[in-house]
Amino acid sequence: MNNKCIYARRNPTVEETTLRAPAAPDALVRRHAQPGRTLLAILHAIQDETGFVPPDTVAPLAKALNLSRAEVHGVITYYHHFRTAPPPAVTVQLCRAEACRSMGSEALAQHAQAHTGCRFHQHGHAAAELTHAHEQGEVALESVYCLGQCALSPAMMINGTLHAKVTPQKFDALLAKAVAAARTEEAA
Repeated sequence: MNNKCIYARRNPTVEETTLRAPAAPDALVRRHAQPGRTLLAILHAIQDETGFVPPDTVAPLAKALNLSRAEVHGVITYYHHFRTAPPPAVTVQLCRAEACRSMGSEALAQHAQAHTGCRFHQHGHAAAELTHAHEQGEVALESVYCLGQCALSPAMMINGTLHAKVTPQKFDALLAKAVAAARTEEAA
């Protein structure tokens, strides 16, 4: 299998990078580190706003919550959900839990890898591998374990939208639609 995703990402222009840059780290922390909020809640809020947790928010977060930078960094790297780099334009999360496996998710995973030229990123290593996928292309494949659609398996999410009873043909159509939408949004 090819290690390079066939969905090549062009390098953004300076203007695009400036427009998509997250707010200053101190402003992000001030906005989300309200009294009584936990570190996890704050990290989720930051990632919801920016698409990832910028590494330069670690020090302001540690100061605001009276934690060490190592503690904040440890939480970010321990939980697979948090990204420390901007996500790719299209993220496919395929359920690989037992119910979906019994309905063909492994064959679907092989199809997805063959169709895109990308490999699946296992949780626990997501931050580094998603960065790798982002540098290579605009599509990332992630394994997840249970999307709550066991009766409608195999299930997957593309950019947060849930899809059930996914076949290889349905995968191809949904991915093409998501990539086209991402390219249209990027061009706008």
